[in-house]
Amino acid sequence: MPRSTGPGQTPDAAIPGESTDSTRHRIVATATEEFARHGIAGARVDRIAKQARTSKERVYAYFRSKEALYAYVAARETATLVEATRLDPADLPGYAGTLFDHFAARPDHYRLITWGRLELAESADNTAGPLQATITGKLDKLRDAQRVGLLDPTWDPVDVLALINQLAMTWAGQPEIAAAAADQAADPSITARRAALVTAVERIFPRPV
Repeated sequence: MPRSTGPGQTPDAAIPGESTDSTRHRIVATATEEFARHGIAGARVDRIAKQARTSKERVYAYFRSKEALYAYVAARETATLVEATRLDPADLPGYAGTLFDHFAARPDHYRLITWGRLELAESADNTAGPLQATITGKLDKLRDAQRVGLLDPTWDPVDVLALINQLAMTWAGQPEIAAAAADQAADPSITARRAALVTAVERIFPRPV
């Protein structure tokens, strides 16, 4: 039977090598929904076990605690995000659009990660691992783009990445504005929102002439 690892380590079944255990798979799928809806503190292992058609004891046999289960689910979702949103420094508007598409299709992912940022703000594990490595890699790509003239060298690459990421997640993070847009915007569609984002990034970060 798969077991979780020791303190401070990622639980077993390394990503992307997902376990084929159907019970474990149901636990992870159910936990993803539970954490996205209720956060870490509000999530209940008994509710996860019931929805996964198993017992609390079985959940704890795979994951030593609720926090360990969240850590695994968050790492799994982050791996999906990293794979789906590769950065091409020659096409920053396209990268922004890809991020937008991901969160438009997976609003649960945005909520899941946001809960972790809020509830695990003091945890070193919250910024470590694959996501941090991905951020470093994207910053390196932006610096390379500046060296070859694809991006204005006066920008700090950290600012470039932070601004694009935040713009791309604007609608995912402000659903109340999206609801208001249904009545106020000339075209409240997701397509229109995406086009506005891409245009904004094009204007903020034009390729040097």
